[in-house]
Amino acid sequence: MKKQSKRFQTQQKSIDKKKTYQINEAITLLKQISKAKFNETLEAHIALNIDPKYNDQQLRATLILPNGTGKSLRVAVLTGENDLENSKNSNADVAGAED
Repeated sequence: MKKQSKRFQTQQKSIDKKKTYQINEAITLLKQISKAKFNETLEAHIALNIDPKYNDQQLRATLILPNGTGKSLRVAVLTGENDLENSKNSNADVAGAED
């Protein structure tokens, strides 16, 4: 068996594995046992009991990160010759037709 650190062992003692925590309780407990010098991450597994083969039960979501991804957004437009000037006026970074 792999040896666990003292910090990990004390964290494990403060968690009751037989108890199901509500979200507010779980977040409070995580904040109490967190002792790292950096922002730790949390992984959540949630059973929704949905059947994805039915359209009305499919789940799609987006997540907006608080500080973004650090990458700038650029827009490229591929269009015909007629709409080339219109796409350049619409704040596209790169616009082109055949070239």
